[in-house]
Amino acid sequence: MTSLPPFTGAAGWLNSQPLTPDALRGRVVLVNFWTLTCVNWLRQEPWVRAWSRAYADDGLVVIGVHTPEFGFEHDIDLIRRSLADREIDYPVAVDSDYAIWSAFDNHYWPALYFADRSGSITDFHFGEGRYEKSEKTLQRLLGVSRPLVTVEGVGPEKGADWDTVRTNETYLGRGRGLDEPVESPAYLPFNRWGLDGGWRIGREEIESTSPGSTIAFHFQARDANLVLSNPTGRPMKFQVLLDGVAPGASHGTDITADGQGVLDYGRMYQLIRQPAPVTARTVEISFAVAGARAYVFTFG
Repeated sequence: MTSLPPFTGAAGWLNSQPLTPDALRGRVVLVNFWTLTCVNWLRQEPWVRAWSRAYADDGLVVIGVHTPEFGFEHDIDLIRRSLADREIDYPVAVDSDYAIWSAFDNHYWPALYFADRSGSITDFHFGEGRYEKSEKTLQRLLGVSRPLVTVEGVGPEKGADWDTVRTNETYLGRGRGLDEPVESPAYLPFNRWGLDGGWRIGREEIESTSPGSTIAFHFQARDANLVLSNPTGRPMKFQVLLDGVAPGASHGTDITADGQGVLDYGRMYQLIRQPAPVTARTVEISFAVAGARAYVFTFG
């Protein structure tokens, strides 16, 4: 693939009318593949957003391509909500059927593709990081030279503390999960997770089937996040404990210091953000009612 593929097959476009490579000729194009629950995309997004705004007058067009990882991410209202939450104002193609993903032969979230003014793809990058080099690539393609943008991610957009991460991303459904849950979550080995109460284990998710059902994870990282969805349409309260007590100063952006949270719609929920020193801890999440769906733990 050397030229920008067409964006045909999109289920719709947000923030724009449909765009084509021919219509984009003469502009530098940055294509960003993402999905709304991906922690790596969330931590990358403030940079892409800043570039879109900083270089628009120089001829840069950023195009987001939302290709869903989980079934509930096909919901276009959730995608719209994510755009509002992240203050994304550049064009986004809704790639629910993986048509654009396949045209690019892409395999990653997030993924950046850089196209020059003639429509030739000159560079790409998969995952987080490499921000300085990516911005310098944009400046070279645009023919500009000036100080790089300053970006400071906050909340779930804050960069990971890789020096303290000792726990890997962990999928919970049987289709991608590598570890079975521990039957007695009160005695969790390090880097293992367990269930208590009633749970249904599906292909891509686990679902609570009784009030008070609990997930626990023994992890080490500054941040502990959990992708959740709510098929009931009614807000669900949940309680988070850290080593058996309220998290206090270690609470994440989506819960209070006493561990209270509300599952309102499908997205990534930041449960824990430890202040230094970061140590191994056990997080527990208990749902007040049945119906909560959990997909993957991520850490940062």
